[in-house]
Amino acid sequence: MTYKVTIGLEIHAELKTNSKMFCSCKNDPDEKRPNYNICPICMAHPGTLPVANEAAIRKVIKTGLALNCEIARESKFDRKNYFYPDLPKGYQISQYDQPLCEKGFLQISDRMIGITRIHLEEDTGRLMHSAQEGRASSSADGRPDGESFSLVDYNRAGIPLMELVTEPDITSGKEAREFAQELQIILRYLDVSSADMEKGQMRVEVNISVSKTKKLGTKVEIKNLNSFRVVEKAVDFEIQRQTKLLDAGEKVVQETRGWHDKKEITFLQREKESAHDYRYFPEPDLPTLHLKEDYIIKIKSHMQELPDQKRERFEKEFGLDKDSIEFFVTNKDLSEYYEKVVSEFEEWTSEQEKAGAHVKASKLVANYLISDIKGLLVGKEFIETEFKITAENFAEFIKMIYKNEISSKVAKMVLVEMFNTGGDPSEIVLQNNWGQIKDVGELEKILKEVIEKNSKAVLEYKSGKKNALQFLVGQVMAKSRGTANPEKVSELFIKLLK
Repeated sequence: MTYKVTIGLEIHAELKTNSKMFCSCKNDPDEKRPNYNICPICMAHPGTLPVANEAAIRKVIKTGLALNCEIARESKFDRKNYFYPDLPKGYQISQYDQPLCEKGFLQISDRMIGITRIHLEEDTGRLMHSAQEGRASSSADGRPDGESFSLVDYNRAGIPLMELVTEPDITSGKEAREFAQELQIILRYLDVSSADMEKGQMRVEVNISVSKTKKLGTKVEIKNLNSFRVVEKAVDFEIQRQTKLLDAGEKVVQETRGWHDKKEITFLQREKESAHDYRYFPEPDLPTLHLKEDYIIKIKSHMQELPDQKRERFEKEFGLDKDSIEFFVTNKDLSEYYEKVVSEFEEWTSEQEKAGAHVKASKLVANYLISDIKGLLVGKEFIETEFKITAENFAEFIKMIYKNEISSKVAKMVLVEMFNTGGDPSEIVLQNNWGQIKDVGELEKILKEVIEKNSKAVLEYKSGKKNALQFLVGQVMAKSRGTANPEKVSELFIKLLK
């Protein structure tokens, strides 16, 4: 039987602001000291009053504009009431019926995924659990040794948190993963959030239902998925789980489930609450937001280039293939370095060949960054301030390859030296005597030695086997330590072997 799969996502992202959402405490996700960035306001002491962080509001509006949303001209904050140990107020300041952004979309491959809303709220604290078994004697703090306990760190409490809710337009785990990945890239381009899933700065929740009819099935929520791989796996597992229940004539229960990473299964956490369980009502301590048109226009005018705009520009300007473009779109800092290198080409490409040379040299830069430099970084993040090769030196390096001043073999050796020392490529070649052999007599001498030692390959070439010539050229390149020009070597071989 064919089943109808309906999936919607709820994605939370911590915003990059200097201070928290409703107080002046520092917003520092890297703070290791527990309960350090806290104050009476984010700890909900009696008599304290919140003040909304305008920078966070601007960032949410910017995100809404990037995702084709309608921006509210009037918006407000609400109290979402529920008790949990890491929520010091006993309620969360959030947005209910008047979010900042509504009715947007994001295109994934050839499909348009609708966005229901984007709203702003405050994050909760962080709980740390310990479930150790031991003897019953007491420790210095009065807690029995080995007793299970939970600790609360309120550094995260009150950090600006953006929540995006999609329409139920997604139909597979792969599509859910692609949406989350593209959103992460957009948030980073806008400098709205670092969106690091490993650090909890971006969390994905999935609402999924499977139905035998065109009607929606019973919705199940999977909470706090912390990697793109897990998003895809959790969705695919849940589709199979619900399908098996329906095949067996059983009902799917509305509930909240978690993801067990080792077993790669979802598991029951609790029955799902409804909106009325939270008893939303307008936040009495914060005024309604009135957003004027010129305020929104000003935010839009300061928006950065978006990933799709970069994809189109890189294809048009640099003639890169799809995979190379995607590499640079995903690695934003490296793409900016790439453009700095390419901008240096104007100084040495002649007017006659500028267009062709620019495209060819741009592709060379891309190839060396994507293959060699990526390999030398060995999985480390590219940080330009720590990268020893200047854009000028990298452009000079590409120029030497383009003009056949060094072979590809020598180029790899030069690049390693540049990566380690930050040296000038011309000086590296000169110091190591890696420059190409230009003296024809010297080249012919090497060729004759290779011919004498490889008579079998010579006979094969003369009998019509063209691959034998490539073997002989390779022998010359090895003997010259890559300093011979392979094209020139091929020409001389053909001439000598006649």
